[in-house]
Amino acid sequence: MSGSPVTVSPADAEALQRERGAARRDCLKGLGLALPALAWIGAFFVVPLAIMIGYSLMQQVGTQVVSDLGLQNYTRFFTQGSLRGALFVSLEIALLTTVISVLLAYPLAWILAYRVPKQWQWLALVLAVLPFWTSYVVRSYSWLLVLAPTGVVNNTLLHLGLIDAPIRLAYNTGATVLGFVHFFTMLVTLTVYASLVQINPRYHLAAADLGASKLRTFWHVTLPLSIPGVAVGAFITFVICIGDYITPQILGGMRELSLPQAIMLQITRRGDFPMASAMALVLMVIVGFAYLLVARWLKLERV
Repeated sequence: MSGSPVTVSPADAEALQRERGAARRDCLKGLGLALPALAWIGAFFVVPLAIMIGYSLMQQVGTQVVSDLGLQNYTRFFTQGSLRGALFVSLEIALLTTVISVLLAYPLAWILAYRVPKQWQWLALVLAVLPFWTSYVVRSYSWLLVLAPTGVVNNTLLHLGLIDAPIRLAYNTGATVLGFVHFFTMLVTLTVYASLVQINPRYHLAAADLGASKLRTFWHVTLPLSIPGVAVGAFITFVICIGDYITPQILGGMRELSLPQAIMLQITRRGDFPMASAMALVLMVIVGFAYLLVARWLKLERV
């Protein structure tokens, strides 16, 4: 069955042409507005990343960088025990910090959202962000004064006669995790709090009307709806922890190197920029994989 051809009047054709021209101008205008941002990203992200990828494929021979492209730096990274161990230390620190921070932050965020009166929540939030007002370096050195062999904890225990010699509380993975948790607990608290206050109170009332207890309401209503805030806070914590150099350097010392510390050693002591580039790219791939995992999980949660 054939239909009659559709005819377009000159007026309609002219109107369609004007719409196409307007759409084209809007597209060019949007591209012009985005051009500075694209140029900035290209100059300070794409170009340095391309240079680092190129360096990671080269090889350090003595004090010279040889343009002998290959995957020898990556092979060395995954086969050399000390370098591979630095990656495991970073993963351990990041995962422990993330889990502990979430476990501590969620009850605090729940109290702020549902137990603190509305008129006092602003003050509670100000107190929650107080750790952010202190310098990152100062905060790490403050924990070192507490945990060092001659620090507050050891001196107190020695004066009380509870120990005969100082306990090694600093310069290990535990001290690094403690320093991270002190900061990131408040960060995760803010992201979880933002999710909790957006939950419609009628959901809780509906659950109560249906006979659900407070525990069942929390487990089946509050917790699932607050998961996006938990995921965002956990992701930020993991990304910053695994790439941080300052806190592991101050509190962790040099006995159990993290990956950022190992990268800095490749640069400062060996001058091996190709190897440092390869290690940094491995770290970037891990962060990218974590992002894709969280993004996919949150997308499935919305379905």
